[in-house]
Amino acid sequence: MKSPTLNALTFDVEDFFHVHGFADVISRSQWDDFPRRVADSTRLILRRLSQFDVRATFFVLGWVADREPDLIREIADNGHELACHGYWHRAVFDQTPDEFMDDVEQSLAAIRKAVPGSVVLGYRAPTFSIVARSLWALDILEKLGLRYDSSIFPCRGHDRYGVPDGCRTAHRVREHLWEIPLSTYRLFRVNLPVAGGGYFRLYPSFLTRLAIRRLNASGIPAVVYLHPWEFDVDQPVVTQAGRQSRFRHYVNIGKTERRFCRLLRDFHFAPICDVFASELALIDNERNRSLRFEQLHRGRVSIRTDVATAKVDREYL
Repeated sequence: MKSPTLNALTFDVEDFFHVHGFADVISRSQWDDFPRRVADSTRLILRRLSQFDVRATFFVLGWVADREPDLIREIADNGHELACHGYWHRAVFDQTPDEFMDDVEQSLAAIRKAVPGSVVLGYRAPTFSIVARSLWALDILEKLGLRYDSSIFPCRGHDRYGVPDGCRTAHRVREHLWEIPLSTYRLFRVNLPVAGGGYFRLYPSFLTRLAIRRLNASGIPAVVYLHPWEFDVDQPVVTQAGRQSRFRHYVNIGKTERRFCRLLRDFHFAPICDVFASELALIDNERNRSLRFEQLHRGRVSIRTDVATAKVDREYL
């Protein structure tokens, strides 16, 4: 029996050679030398989602959008939400604020070029790299008009990401920006990462499903994340990468698709914009109220000015 809770299903649309764990052996200047596999693996995901009549959020890397615009249009045409994953897959904490803004803007432009008129509400940092020392990025996301971020992992123990004392549920982080954190399960005062990526492949499948059910029983929607390359069993092996990076990338890749289909059978899923629609609507309502107030204020100023002008005219006459 499916849990009645609606959970958020998300994908970070990037290729196998984009991952941060390979960055020390594959430079950005080499990306175009590799065969692109992201389109085929993403289309496999789209077929499975169509089979189970599920919609999801796709955080698109701008580099991919520029080179695979047909794929991005196909994602949108199938009713899925498009969101931003940056352009160059650089960790936020390795960028200056100006570099970060340029990277996000470049990615947004690539997505909107691929799908004219698309509305992009959300952002996810590569490697969940909005951490304590890069929280300034939230101000920039708000400035760019985005309504939610889904980059913060409220956990400890990872060498690249984690905000151990971060809030585990959706919450407002700026006046016009919500944070949709990655799912964790609280056990013995420790937040354990669940429901995505390497954890999805490493943990036994029943533990992942148990964690999601317990989150749902507490009224918390799970935020599940996966990557197209995790469905690509025939991808090249980057032998130059370190042992830890290779383990994280390749462990149980052959089980991803089967486990994913089981998840779709057992739980209800939707895009972030649907699961957290009420939270995001608060921003729109507040903006509309603010706009109406400004318009009313300008109208009152205009009326007062017109009255004053008329009075002067009468006195002059």
